[in-house]
Amino acid sequence: MPQTKLDQDPHRLREAKEQNLEKAIGREIRELRRQRGMTVARLAQAAGLSVGMLSKIENGATSPSLTTLQALSGALSAPVTAFFRRFEERREAVHVRAGEAVEVDRPDTRAGHQYNLLGHLGANNSGVVVEPYIITLSTETDVFPTFQHEGVELLYVLDGEVGYRHGNRSFHLRPGDSLFFDADAPHGPEELIRLPIRYLSVISYPQARG
Repeated sequence: MPQTKLDQDPHRLREAKEQNLEKAIGREIRELRRQRGMTVARLAQAAGLSVGMLSKIENGATSPSLTTLQALSGALSAPVTAFFRRFEERREAVHVRAGEAVEVDRPDTRAGHQYNLLGHLGANNSGVVVEPYIITLSTETDVFPTFQHEGVELLYVLDGEVGYRHGNRSFHLRPGDSLFFDADAPHGPEELIRLPIRYLSVISYPQARG
């Protein structure tokens, strides 16, 4: 497989985030003001604030009202949300111990097909939902389900061998093999070559917009 250059650097360090909301807002306003070459006096005048009040806001010594933030937003030509960029938001992590994955029923699940969900994050900043499963196929069945859903999916085979169909192609997958595909095409196991078959399935799709 040819080497592919990825755009995202996983080792890039983000700038330090503020734990205190007032200080985070103040630092961001000061930085935006300096980027625009504005003095404290000029920004204060443009936002209808006193120089003393603006200095307190920039130093994190006071909590500005929404009206004040809107005024500063207009004066700096920046969205109000930009003022919260430095605030430390909570990032979720789910730890599932060995043997504690939740068994779930998915549409068209058949006897001998076991799905264990390895973790789930709700709404998050990534804009995507990821569902990681360990799937175990332990017995023969007459008809195999054909799945079709939005997003992309990655399979990584741990045990056994399976003939896996995606669209009009079939792939013979062995331990250590992976298959990464557009999940909008019909897909699913169509030939159980060596049982039991166990593979990791990671499904990713866009978050629903409220």
